[in-house]
Amino acid sequence: MASTDIQHNPELKDAHSNPIHAELVKHPLQHAWTLWYYEPDRTKTWEDNQNQVSTFNTVEDFWSLFTHIRQPSEVKIGSDYSLFKENIRPMWEDKANKNGGRWMISLNRNQRPELDRYWIDTVLCLIGEAFENFDDVCGAVVNIRPKGDKIAVWTSNSNNKDALIEIGRKLKEGLNLPERFKIHYQTHNDAMVKNSSTVKSLYEI
Repeated sequence: MASTDIQHNPELKDAHSNPIHAELVKHPLQHAWTLWYYEPDRTKTWEDNQNQVSTFNTVEDFWSLFTHIRQPSEVKIGSDYSLFKENIRPMWEDKANKNGGRWMISLNRNQRPELDRYWIDTVLCLIGEAFENFDDVCGAVVNIRPKGDKIAVWTSNSNNKDALIEIGRKLKEGLNLPERFKIHYQTHNDAMVKNSSTVKSLYEI
């Protein structure tokens, strides 16, 4: 299913709403995806807190998974969900991520009612391959934090300006964010040496 927007494909919507049909036919995704859940536990290392939940490669298996897990707004503060292409770990040090960066969507506490919608729309942009430069996309992370939540789309190459701008614009469009709402691109290298709130943005849309 190359470059298909799940949100606007009637056949795929039908696969979600018609369980009988879904048992007969499954619609393959272009890539397999792995969902990770980070549960904060100070007695464990960061890597040990990362739990691999499930890997899926069809539209039906995606909906089966995402309709049976807690929404981001329902999980413990300090938790993360990450959705990455199979075999890419949700960490800066992974070889697919180390030369890249992330488009950051920062939400204040008053916007938490919108968090779940923003997250699922981000996920649909990923698995529906809404981005023209999809090969540059690695995955996405949602951070649930006391002072405000964040959603980030991770890319593999922070030097590919044209691809990054296209991805940022498509993300903003896919989430239906207003023009005044700015999203920012940061490189992983910068974020590794500074607090994310003090990192200078490479791009802003």
